[in-house]
Amino acid sequence: MNAAVESFIRDGFLRIDDAFPQSLADEVRAIIWRDTGCTEDPATWKAPVIRLGEYTQEPFVKAVNTPKLHQAFDSLVGKGRWAPRSSLGSFPIRFPHEEAPQDDGWHVDASFPGPNPNNYFSWRINVQSKGRALLMLFLFSDVSEKDAPTRLRVGSHQDVARILEPFGEDGLAFMKLAHRLDATDHCPEALATGPAGTVYLCHPLLVHAAQAHHGRVPRIMAQPPLFPKDPVNIQRPHAECSPVELAIKQALGHS
Repeated sequence: MNAAVESFIRDGFLRIDDAFPQSLADEVRAIIWRDTGCTEDPATWKAPVIRLGEYTQEPFVKAVNTPKLHQAFDSLVGKGRWAPRSSLGSFPIRFPHEEAPQDDGWHVDASFPGPNPNNYFSWRINVQSKGRALLMLFLFSDVSEKDAPTRLRVGSHQDVARILEPFGEDGLAFMKLAHRLDATDHCPEALATGPAGTVYLCHPLLVHAAQAHHGRVPRIMAQPPLFPKDPVNIQRPHAECSPVELAIKQALGHS
């Protein structure tokens, strides 16, 4: 097991530099800017965040399907166990703004529907991360510490696995898990910074949060899931487990 995989199991994320070319980032930004309805004039930035949906145009598909990323998916999820993406989204575009964002709480992304599929807050997360193999953060603009980088609680995926284990296959709804995440307050914080073309591959149980933008240039980032082709399964023999599965097993004390 190499050092990068070991750090992913321990910390819950892996930074991939130059995951896709700057030229693709430029093409994506041009499309996103058009769809925000804003210009580079700050007077047009009417809200702290604008959310945009799925994109299937060629630059987006190419960005998520580079050889470097496919190799990383194989390393973390397992060869043949993840589904190639044919789109990229969602995009929370964050602007420097006098209003505070209303979506900056610590959370884990839910991955399968609850009783009301149209209400995301009722969606659920379980210990085996049903429906999600990775959380991915694609930086399409340069992101410094002032540019609203996503906050990551280092190692928090281990605490979350222990929180979820008693709830079995049903897991917990998004908000019910969020209300238990003070158990991860002890975790150090990392910031998802880097130049355009950087991708953070995060364990699906990693606790993370948005924050206000204190810089000058809007942050353009996508945060799509990587979907499993073969469901995450911590019951596999140890030697057959992916790093995503090993991280959960280690957190639960399973050999």
